[in-house]
Amino acid sequence: MWRSLLTMHERCPACGLVYEREPGYFTGAMVIAYALGVPAFLLIVLALLAAGVDTVAALLVGGAVYLPLAPLILRSSRVIWLHLDWMLDPGRP
Repeated sequence: MWRSLLTMHERCPACGLVYEREPGYFTGAMVIAYALGVPAFLLIVLALLAAGVDTVAALLVGGAVYLPLAPLILRSSRVIWLHLDWMLDPGRP
């Protein structure tokens, strides 16, 4: 599915499935990315706060720790979106 860290193939190399079927197809994946990203960020910040780090510092460090996770969350959200779409409409090419 992935050509590089952030670049997708246009079609599945194995079955030929077109990944982006229409403009804005992965807009729903942004909602999934948000649903995955916010709890991850909050867990990082809450762990830092529990360790006694100042609130502002915890937010800044939490943001810095979260940034490398963002591409992984993007990739995961697009895969989840494709699976949800296939489950809801399996006959669609």
